[in-house]
Amino acid sequence: MSTGEGEEVVSVQGGADARPDARALYKSQAGAEEILRRYRAALETWPVPAEHVRVPTVQGETFVVVSGPEDAPPLVLLHGSGANATMWLDDVAGWSRHFRTYAVDVIGEPGLSAPARPSLASDGLARWLDEVLEGLGISATSLVGTSLGGWLALDYARRRPERVTRLALLCPGGIGRQKMGWLFRTLLLRALGRRGVARSVRKATGLEDPRFRDVLDTVVLTFTHFRPRTERLPMVPDEELRRLAMPVLVIAGERDVLFDSAGTARRVRACVPRATVHLLPGTGHALFGQTDTVLDFLREPEPARHGT
Repeated sequence: MSTGEGEEVVSVQGGADARPDARALYKSQAGAEEILRRYRAALETWPVPAEHVRVPTVQGETFVVVSGPEDAPPLVLLHGSGANATMWLDDVAGWSRHFRTYAVDVIGEPGLSAPARPSLASDGLARWLDEVLEGLGISATSLVGTSLGGWLALDYARRRPERVTRLALLCPGGIGRQKMGWLFRTLLLRALGRRGVARSVRKATGLEDPRFRDVLDTVVLTFTHFRPRTERLPMVPDEELRRLAMPVLVIAGERDVLFDSAGTARRVRACVPRATVHLLPGTGHALFGQTDTVLDFLREPEPARHGT
């Protein structure tokens, strides 16, 4: 069906078209409209053929961009805070050659999913993702998540291990210490307006390279108008990390100002049985150029099992 806004949408299991509530997520209606206008324009640059799907859940509708062969194994992508499915624009062409990719707009973020924000300390997001996977007809899948999406992927894997075949986490929360001091400095800089937001974003992401100017502009626009979560990400205990039986890839930037990446690497190496860890020197929270590394991990054959 069509929304009347130039966006082709397939409804899964029925459900009405929904839009985020600007009063809940954004500082102004005008800011919300500008962010969503830019998002829709970016969706038009999706590098491979895609379906736009809406899945009804108890939390409201969830928007998903689906690419790749219908008979390929599933791969679910979970973006970070203040982002949406277009976070994967540089990766999806490579991944969707081998996987049926599902780039999910996480609820409560600046995309086209519902504005609901279940408490991170609850199982609300895991139950939401249950409904999304069921609506998409996915019984088990590989997960790729970054930052908040990395925490969400990890939280889901510990709660639903039978539904996660492989887990790739990019600068994930929930493992290394979260550096809340950065958040308070950010809130002070935001009081200075767009220039303060730009300084804050550059500090957080490490996006100083002119090649990433367009990315930086989009992030600055978003955080000028969007109200991000300020809730601390719950830490996953050692004993739960030890129970992760699926292969796990963790990639983190050595200079991440949001999370203690050295602590993340140390805990994963010590606790996760089948872990591969890459700590990237000179790199901040924003990770680029990891498409092939993640793809190699996702396509790595399982070791042969010998009979007894």
